[in-house]
Amino acid sequence: MTEDPLVIFTPAGKRGRFPAGTPVLTAARRLGVDLESVCGGRGICSKCQITPSYGEFSKHGVHVGADALSPWNAVEQRYQDKRGLAPGRRLGCQACIQADVVIDVPPESQVHRQVVRKEASARQVSMDPATRLFLVEVEQPDMHSPTGDLERLERALREQWGIEAVEADLSLLGKLQPALRKGNWQVSVALLRDHRGGPARLIEIWPGLHEGGLYGLAVDLGSTTIAAHLTDLESGAVVGSAGIMNPQIRFGEDLMSRVSYAMMNPGGTEEMTAAVRAALNDLAREIADHAGIDPALIVEAVFVCNPVMHHLLLGIDPVELGQAPFALATAEALRLGAAELDLDVMNARARVYVLPCIAGHVGADCAAVALAEEPQKSEDLALIVDVGTNAELLLGNTTRVLACSSPTGPAFEGAQISSGQRAAPGAIERLEIDPVTKEPRFRVIGCDLWSDEPGFDVATADTGITGICGSGIIEAVAEMRMAGLLDASGLIGSAEQTGSARCLPEGRTHSYVIHDASAAGGPRITVTQGDIRAIQLAKSALYAGARLLMDEMRVDRVDRVVLAGAFGAHISPRHAMVLGMIPDVALEKVISAGNAAGTGARIALCNIAARAEVERLVRQITKVETAIAPKFQEHFVAANAIPHFSDPFPELAKLVALPEVTFNASPNAGGRRRRRRD
Repeated sequence: MTEDPLVIFTPAGKRGRFPAGTPVLTAARRLGVDLESVCGGRGICSKCQITPSYGEFSKHGVHVGADALSPWNAVEQRYQDKRGLAPGRRLGCQACIQADVVIDVPPESQVHRQVVRKEASARQVSMDPATRLFLVEVEQPDMHSPTGDLERLERALREQWGIEAVEADLSLLGKLQPALRKGNWQVSVALLRDHRGGPARLIEIWPGLHEGGLYGLAVDLGSTTIAAHLTDLESGAVVGSAGIMNPQIRFGEDLMSRVSYAMMNPGGTEEMTAAVRAALNDLAREIADHAGIDPALIVEAVFVCNPVMHHLLLGIDPVELGQAPFALATAEALRLGAAELDLDVMNARARVYVLPCIAGHVGADCAAVALAEEPQKSEDLALIVDVGTNAELLLGNTTRVLACSSPTGPAFEGAQISSGQRAAPGAIERLEIDPVTKEPRFRVIGCDLWSDEPGFDVATADTGITGICGSGIIEAVAEMRMAGLLDASGLIGSAEQTGSARCLPEGRTHSYVIHDASAAGGPRITVTQGDIRAIQLAKSALYAGARLLMDEMRVDRVDRVVLAGAFGAHISPRHAMVLGMIPDVALEKVISAGNAAGTGARIALCNIAARAEVERLVRQITKVETAIAPKFQEHFVAANAIPHFSDPFPELAKLVALPEVTFNASPNAGGRRRRRRD
């Protein structure tokens, strides 16, 4: 019997099979995908715009052909003629599923916009940016001493500011003479000095005294989210921050899926590069508009990113990063013109600095974390974990610094979870389970009340309760373990075994019901056995990476753990330790560094010496390759247990006594139940 077509929605990560002819909007509603429509599917409002992706998607095991959706119809053509649709867009209410398809829901089509949690962290930075503003008085031309305006400007900069040499693009030369004469031979110039030496570069010129400010962008280009911080290059103040989902999610949720897409689809690299560059332009425009700043005043940008995103930003085929020895096209820091990357929203002569990569799977984002957190200056042994789709870890002190990456996948961000979703209003982000009654209570993004507090229903009426995000699923699994609903191997018990009617049979396994609004047409939010396994795989990869670094350092314990990254900033340290995501350490020694990669980017933007420092630092960091390490699999398997099969957790034992329970996989087998509280 032929299966119904499979539809996969990104960035939500939700999937399901639907009969051929089902409208995309209908499929989205049945799966709980956040796709807006206010006209009842009549093709009038255009709120349900979607973007289908075509080609080979090995991670999903599907080929999406050109006939995956029904042909363009008259309703879509009418809308196209009247208002226009972006290239590649379809109306979800009109396009019908005909075969397996991957559908991207763009931000403007989502009812509840994704929350990109990469806020700028407060940090004191010694201000000495590469690009600075200089006011100069230029000598007027003299027929008896014939010299060009540029040469006299260069001489004025040398005499008044000690700047020995200057170079200018042709586009700047066209502005030079009008500016000099309009300013009565007094001009303000934006000059970029390279930390490696050489002539200063003229970026912009204004007649007279320029008081409109000078700005730079610090960009953390992640595989799931992109965050940018608009920074005043005179004061260092962050005047605006914004974030968006990385549009490349539709080509693959994790990095290797994108490498595979590039390998299996001719032109795939170019397609992904164009998508991320367009998103960066949109982000720059949005952040400048929100701050009330002319985008032309953005004269510099600093990028930090993992190696695959590094290559795709630059337009380089990432295929070599998908196979040993994981060779980078270049690991060096790069200095480029923004125009070379098609970044045309900011100043036409803006410059870009891309931090160096450490190795094939440890990128410029990890280098930025090292710049921000300075493990090489730590007297105690610090483990720094940048949690994301691809986790990157640093372990070090004043004697040595090690680094590795670990393929955790997107489960920590709510993807590949049955009721999972990205962080958005209405998503469960905090959860507690009463160990006696086994009843849950929770909080959702956008509401400060707990679900059992008065006023919660009213406060969440607009957003609803839509699913569970990454921090929520981590707390849910850890709370289930502490409440005796889950055994150390990760099996969920039956209602009889656990004493909770919320544990329902699901095939040969069980699920735990957190919230059920199905009677009123709402979602039923559960944690399934498949969800537990997805989290176990992710947390095992993370812990195994940490253990490999500890093996290389020849230690069994660390002194402190720093959780970095947008997701790391929202993880509960207690729940992370119960789950076994991180090595055992005193709870007060687990701290959050916020978006450390973004902080490192801002430091490099605001201080020219920091660029030389990070380029020196990456050469001193020792890379440990998890992909070929013999003990990685051994550590990975042992870490599947919750919290761990063999490693002791004495500090955790001081905080909580985990129930010793053992469950059978089959709900019909009667089951064994053994409980003891230490």
